[in-house]
Amino acid sequence: MAMPTLKRIYSTTKACVIDTLPYTTAMVPECAVRMHQQFPNVLDLYRYRKQRGVNLGSWFVLERWITEAPFREAAAPAQSDLDVAKGTNAKEILERHWDTWMTDADWAWLAEKGINTVRIPIGYYHLCGVDPTVLKSTDFAGLEAVFAGAWSRITNALATAHKYRIGVLFDLHAAPGKQNADAHSGTSLEPKFFKCSKFMSRTIYILAAFTRHIIIFAREHSLPNLVGIELLNEPNPGPYHDALKKWYMTAVDAVRKVNPDLPIYISDSWMTDQYAEFIKASGHRFLALDHHLYRCFTPDDARTPAAEHARRLRDSNDGTPAAFARVAELLKKSCAALVVGEWSAALNPGSLRGDERQQKRAYVEAQLQLFERHCAGWFFWTYKKESRDTGWAFRDAVEDGVFPCDFRRIKGLPASKDPERDARKQAAKESALGQHVAYWSQFPGEYEHWRFEEGFSTGWDDAYLFACKWARLQSPFVEEVGFKGPWMHRRKEEHLQREVVSKNVWECEHGFLQGYAAATEDMTKT
Repeated sequence: MAMPTLKRIYSTTKACVIDTLPYTTAMVPECAVRMHQQFPNVLDLYRYRKQRGVNLGSWFVLERWITEAPFREAAAPAQSDLDVAKGTNAKEILERHWDTWMTDADWAWLAEKGINTVRIPIGYYHLCGVDPTVLKSTDFAGLEAVFAGAWSRITNALATAHKYRIGVLFDLHAAPGKQNADAHSGTSLEPKFFKCSKFMSRTIYILAAFTRHIIIFAREHSLPNLVGIELLNEPNPGPYHDALKKWYMTAVDAVRKVNPDLPIYISDSWMTDQYAEFIKASGHRFLALDHHLYRCFTPDDARTPAAEHARRLRDSNDGTPAAFARVAELLKKSCAALVVGEWSAALNPGSLRGDERQQKRAYVEAQLQLFERHCAGWFFWTYKKESRDTGWAFRDAVEDGVFPCDFRRIKGLPASKDPERDARKQAAKESALGQHVAYWSQFPGEYEHWRFEEGFSTGWDDAYLFACKWARLQSPFVEEVGFKGPWMHRRKEEHLQREVVSKNVWECEHGFLQGYAAATEDMTKT
């Protein structure tokens, strides 16, 4: 069979459908309005890029170890949002904190350092300003007056972030009934989320309501920087993992009825392999599995020297790196991705001997190398604290040299066609195709290696397309696709609209990934 004439299969100018929402405060219909737009549009650029971010901890969901001031008039035991709300002058204290914890100067500093996304923890009670019913039959019932002002600050956070080209991931940190035993889940009470079905079903309603209202706001104000919603922070289901997985499925369905294309993040409850398999079996696309990585809490953490922590993270055969590689590959094939939603430079004092700054920096660099290799994004915990802390506060870590200030590459990409780049692309493609053909010639079968060749070209072109589009948006840093599985799925759908369905579509995918990797390497050399 003669090789077909080579043609570009993943056209970057071909129109494709994405969802839009009506400019109204009414309920968004389950079947969202569709319209044709070029892929990638600005919304895609925010959602698919590698998210290099920080958590804005203790802005809305308070944690006393991060910021002490809001707790000074809180009711006993003075550890949670509910304790603050039941204390004296709660409304004034909270609104003053919301208005001063993050200012324009903070957003500008983050953007200048290379942070392109923030993860913002919120509680369900922060929605009462737009939907008072969220408090009904919960521990926060009757406290609407205290928290009503939060919603305008949450929407303003999305708008302000956009001014600095920063994406926003909203994370439901506190659900009705508490999904874990920590005070950062909203109250100082015992967790009941998994023991009471009304709390689980109530949270589904809350997630759908939040999604509806935040997307309407984003559409009305032309804000493309909502990168996703995390369904639940660090759920601790104990023996009820099956219940959590069933709840996840219901929650994803509810959010996707509001907006079918919104990226959804789910916690792995520190069972990464199991929840990766769950995502694979779910059939849902553009999910992100959120893993939190800390090495400072257990007795084993304390016994392990800082240098050994760093070494283990650099050793591809060690437990965590091997798991990351395994899970990231599985998720990529499942139109999903792995992210690290929380991590830090903090180590147990027992791990630190000698130059603590250098040891913490080596630990941070080892984590960054691991995340950059396998993850679609990462979010340092946290942006800042009231007291100086180079282990937990990103700002202090950067200013003290614990976190490398050069973790992002400044843009330097040509905006126009580059004949020399075209020649490099052709040479790289021929080399990769030769290796591909040689390898598969060992295994008799029917192949369509032209698909690999076209996929390679598209992967290369997409890498430069994505980076150059961000350069035109005046991003000072080189941006790249982080969510390669979902991105490749979009390209494969387009390919299947243009080509005969074949069992060899996998060759396009292999070529695409190799072409993208080759172009990314090419960028670092030019």
